[in-house]
Amino acid sequence: MPELPEVEALRDFLTEHLTGREIVRVLPVAISVLKTYDPPLTALEGHRVAAVHRHGKFLDVETAGGPHLVTHLARAGWLHWKDSLPSGLPKPGKGPLALRVALETGAGFDLTEAGTQKRLAVYVVADPRQVPGVARLGPDPLAADFDEARFAALLDGERRQLKGALRDQSLIAGVGNAYSDEVLHAAKMSPFKLAASLTDEETARLYAALRDTLTEAVERSRGIAAGRLKAEKKSGLRVHGRTGEPCPVCGDTIREVSFSDSSLQYCPTCQTGGKPLADRRMSRLLK
Repeated sequence: MPELPEVEALRDFLTEHLTGREIVRVLPVAISVLKTYDPPLTALEGHRVAAVHRHGKFLDVETAGGPHLVTHLARAGWLHWKDSLPSGLPKPGKGPLALRVALETGAGFDLTEAGTQKRLAVYVVADPRQVPGVARLGPDPLAADFDEARFAALLDGERRQLKGALRDQSLIAGVGNAYSDEVLHAAKMSPFKLAASLTDEETARLYAALRDTLTEAVERSRGIAAGRLKAEKKSGLRVHGRTGEPCPVCGDTIREVSFSDSSLQYCPTCQTGGKPLADRRMSRLLK
C-alpha cells in the first residue's frame, strides 16, 4: 500500500506534470472506484490543474474554478503516468485499469488496481473535507507544528498497542503497515507495547523515529518517476517484508506475526529483548 512517503512523492511528481495543464477527458473504466456522483466526473473537464495536495494517504488534484479529484490508492492501487496516452477509449473489463485522466497535451495518467479486492476510491468534490476519510484524519506527522508535545498528547491515555495506534489514520495521518514496522524498529520498541505505558524518554525516542523514518523515506523517493516508486519503497525498508532475513542493525533473524489480512515484521534482539512474539494465526492452527 502506498503510504505517506510514496504519496508525497506522487504529489511532487504530479505537481510538476499537471499544474497548469487542462483536463480534457476523465474516463471511468471500473465504475466501482467512483464514490461520489455529484458533481460528475465531467465537471473536471475543461479546467486547468491549480495544485496537487496530499492529505495523509489521499491525493488531491485541485482544479482552477472547478472541483477536486481526490483518490485513495488503497492496498493494491497505483498511478501510472503516460507522456502519450493510447488512442481510443479504454474498454471496461477484468483488467486493472480503473480510471483514465487525459490532458490537452495528449499526456495523462491511469489509476489501476491489482487483485480481486477492489478498494481504490475516487471522489469528485468541491472541498476535500467532504471526503469522509479526509475529514477524520489526524495530524500529519511531518507538519511543522507536529512537535513532540503534540505527539505525547495524542498517546496520553491511548490503551492500544503501538502498532495499532501508529496505523490509526484518525490519530496520525499517513502511516500504514510498512512504515509502522520501520518506525518501531528504529525506536527499538515492541509492536505490542501499550502506547499509554511509554515513559517520557520512550515517547521522545518514538517521536524521533517517526519523524526521521518518514523524512528519510520522502527524501529517498523525491524526484523518482511514479513507475519506480514501489521498487524504491521496498529497497529502503529494513524489516517490513523481510521475514527470515538478517536484521541490518544486529544480524538477528527478522520474524513475523501474521493476522487475518496482514502481517508485521520485527527484530527480536532490537525490539523485544530477544523474545519472539507469538504468531497468533499459527497458534490457532495448532490448537
